[in-house]
Amino acid sequence: MGIRLHGRMDGYNAERFRKDVMAGVIVGIVALPLAMAFAIASGVSPDHGLYTAIVAGAAISIFGGSRVQIGGPTGAMVAILSVVVLQYGLNNLFLAGMVAGIMLILMGVLRAGALIRFIPFPVTTGFTSGIAVIIFSGQINNFFGLTGLPAHEQFHLNLKESLTHLSGMNPYAVATAFIALAGILMTPRITKVIPGSLAGMLGATVAVSLAGWSVETIGSRFGGIPRTLPLPSLPHISFSSLLFVLRPAFTIAVLGAVESLLSCVVADAKCGDRHDSNRELIGQGIANCLASVFGGVPATGAIARTATNIRSGGSSPVAGVVHAFTLLVIMMLFAPSASRVPLAGLAPVLMVVAYNMSEVHQIKHILKGTRSDIVVLAITFFLTVFADLTVAVEFGLLMAAVLFVKRMSDIHRIEKVLPDTSDPRKKVRAIHDEHNDCPQVTILNVEGALFFGAATKFEQEVLSHLPLIRMLIIRMARVPVIDATGERALLTIADACRKNHVRMMITGLQEQPIEVLESTGLLDRIGRHNVFKRTGPAIDFAISTMDLGICSACPFSAFRECPDLKQRGILETAEARRE
Repeated sequence: MGIRLHGRMDGYNAERFRKDVMAGVIVGIVALPLAMAFAIASGVSPDHGLYTAIVAGAAISIFGGSRVQIGGPTGAMVAILSVVVLQYGLNNLFLAGMVAGIMLILMGVLRAGALIRFIPFPVTTGFTSGIAVIIFSGQINNFFGLTGLPAHEQFHLNLKESLTHLSGMNPYAVATAFIALAGILMTPRITKVIPGSLAGMLGATVAVSLAGWSVETIGSRFGGIPRTLPLPSLPHISFSSLLFVLRPAFTIAVLGAVESLLSCVVADAKCGDRHDSNRELIGQGIANCLASVFGGVPATGAIARTATNIRSGGSSPVAGVVHAFTLLVIMMLFAPSASRVPLAGLAPVLMVVAYNMSEVHQIKHILKGTRSDIVVLAITFFLTVFADLTVAVEFGLLMAAVLFVKRMSDIHRIEKVLPDTSDPRKKVRAIHDEHNDCPQVTILNVEGALFFGAATKFEQEVLSHLPLIRMLIIRMARVPVIDATGERALLTIADACRKNHVRMMITGLQEQPIEVLESTGLLDRIGRHNVFKRTGPAIDFAISTMDLGICSACPFSAFRECPDLKQRGILETAEARRE
């Protein structure tokens, strides 16, 4: 696959290049503390976060479907990556990232970009808010200088460890954390040029260095940061290891797709552009495969960094590439200095990120909505926090399918009708009084997709009319789709009509239902002469060809002479159509 810049670089000139370079440098500086902090929160050394931001960041800009997307390690991935590191180890983390990248590429090739948008909003809000809680709580140890505590996979066990050891907090670490927090919160009020996260991190580092405080640093925990990228190498791959990482890889792929496409949507709204969702998935997949080869963690589109890129004047993939190059230059020049950054100075960076991720306003909005949305939000949130993100994402996808089926079933409607002669604009009218109904013929109006979620209800409703009637007309002009279960329901109804000696006719079939009934042979089984484009000709045909026997409501034996039908207007309507 070649690099596709056509369309994203139209009208490119020197002025746009200058703005892209400036935007890329600014975003690269913004990304520096975040890349290291997200890596540490994920359970790996900070250099892996820098490798991700450099390699994946450049690849996402080059191969992705958005002109302004900035990619790299993000908070959304922290919850799943930290668990993967504990359960599977570092090599399998890289392998999971590569498998996830392949999955993302396949999603893009299969044009699944639009399908990601059908994940319900309460699901994405639930696991995003849950991730925020995990990130925030995961920084308590660094904020208070708690060291040597065992790491657990479960949120509540980690929180318990932290709270029970608070008495052993390091006052210097707390002071360092508050200096960083002050820098993060105050810098945007003073200047928009320097990122608050960078100012907080640098301020805390300088304070620790000048005061000589004894706090844990990147160097004391992880060692130094290399000045260059590592040589590319594949993670160890075996059939068993592939099966081993398949489940977390799927979660990484889905989460990465959702986060990246959400970032694209936000970017489109800010810059008036329109991204290519399938190309974005392919770009994200390539980026994650490359990141794994260079020792990076899985990456996604980063909403905050993308917004910074747009605000700084970035308008093409050049800005994203410059952002990655800026990080590479910083790593080459200042890697030894990075080892002096205190972990307590990075903790507030992630805590502020977690607060911004918490979506409190969105949660309040959902809580004002339907009970089902509230339940889905709550369950997804608690599964993310107290189980793990893999379970939450899988449940979210399941809930997406269940909610879709439920809501599609809710709009499916079956209504008994009769021709309406009182209003020429209406072909039929609903029957609200069952005692004022025709005892020989039932006309049912069906609306909505006839699929597995609605087929049982449809079948039961229709079969309930058969023992008392002689003719059944099913109006299906408003049925756009029939699946195998819906076709099976129609077959059951057709067989029941034959057993009960009921004439069954179908009217108004659309193109897809006709194709299904044709391919399965049900059209011939019903009888092509019993299928009509409109309801009127079906009634005319029945009146002219059928003797329905003695009416249960009157002594007349001929269908056309039944006074009940005359009263309902069926006969008059049919005669009017003949004229």
